[in-house]
Amino acid sequence: MKVQNGYYWEPTPRWVRVKFAGEFVVDSRNALLVWEGGSPRLHYYFPREDVQQEFLVETERAGKGRESWHVQVGDKQADNAAWSYSEVPQDALSGIEGYIAFRWHKMDHWFEEAEEVFVHPRDPYHRVDTVPSTRRVRIEVDGVTVAESERPYLLFETNLPPRYYLPPEDVNIDLLEPTDTHTRCPYKGIASYWSVKIGDTAHKDLVWSYPDPIPESPKLEGLLSFYNEKVDIFVDGEKQERPITAWSK
Repeated sequence: MKVQNGYYWEPTPRWVRVKFAGEFVVDSRNALLVWEGGSPRLHYYFPREDVQQEFLVETERAGKGRESWHVQVGDKQADNAAWSYSEVPQDALSGIEGYIAFRWHKMDHWFEEAEEVFVHPRDPYHRVDTVPSTRRVRIEVDGVTVAESERPYLLFETNLPPRYYLPPEDVNIDLLEPTDTHTRCPYKGIASYWSVKIGDTAHKDLVWSYPDPIPESPKLEGLLSFYNEKVDIFVDGEKQERPITAWSK
């Protein structure tokens, strides 16, 4: 397929289903995996025959070369939750005309085969490798050592800085305060967060852990990681440069 400015598509062999208000609005073994260059950049597009058309309600947001629908099941409606192109916005997307896509966060559940997936489709070209190490990793916040370990796990994820996951026994838990924050990752699972309190200053959500990671990431279970962007990390005595990412603010 043609790749252009981050736009690309390919068929996927995965069985994909989408559930809303207790009904499967999509049940497809012929989905397309589409990279659209934006954020979120990755979507599933489905043949019309794999979509329950009775749950689609046309909207006024349809423009030139594009159709748009609400998704309605009984009394529950997701506004402007589905769309389709009759004329694609990029040449590299030629071939997806007529296929229907859904806004991930507006649907209740997404399944690949028999497993629920979160946030967006899993990118087959995105790797997440968790590797045990004997490097000495030390974490400082405001000049105070919060964690130090010689048995970290290093997580290498495509296009992201390495993350250092440490056993809780090697972290000063007395400096951590649990928060109500939870995030989801399609490659790791649901994360819980802690703030770090140094003196009277609480640094919100600096630390996270996956208490029950998805089966593909079992090594992460219960380990703690700190945002490289917001703390000082020393690896074998060498201070690491803070990366600039979406989490730097």
